[in-house]
Amino acid sequence: MSIAKRETDALRWLNSAKSDLETGELLQQHGKYSHSCFLYQQAAEKAVKALHISYDCDVWGHSIQKLMEDFLSINSELHQLLSRYINSARVLDRLYIPTRYPDGLPDLTPEAAFSSEDAQDAYERSNAIVAFVTGKIKLSTTGQ
Repeated sequence: MSIAKRETDALRWLNSAKSDLETGELLQQHGKYSHSCFLYQQAAEKAVKALHISYDCDVWGHSIQKLMEDFLSINSELHQLLSRYINSARVLDRLYIPTRYPDGLPDLTPEAAFSSEDAQDAYERSNAIVAFVTGKIKLSTTGQ
């Protein structure tokens, strides 16, 4: 893949991540906590995928933790920086299914299972990952 295409694709994924983060905030403000939690998970996942793409790596899967761990074989320095977000990735990964499906948790619907505190925690974790990736994508696409 050409450098220009790789940069364009990475920025498309990153912009989509930022849009998910913003939309999650709007839903959170209106009390739609399960939906906002899901979008925060998506924002972090898409941001980490953008990072993979910026390094010209194939990317597949939905586990943010796994996507971060895969960087060990790609870039050990970056992996060390990403390691500070592994716990957040693990927490956000847990939001992938139960925030969307009425049978994702025993005897609860997503609307009953997620609170304002859950959404705020997910936002903070996701926002930190997106901000980190934003800095790294900017550096990698300018050749620094």
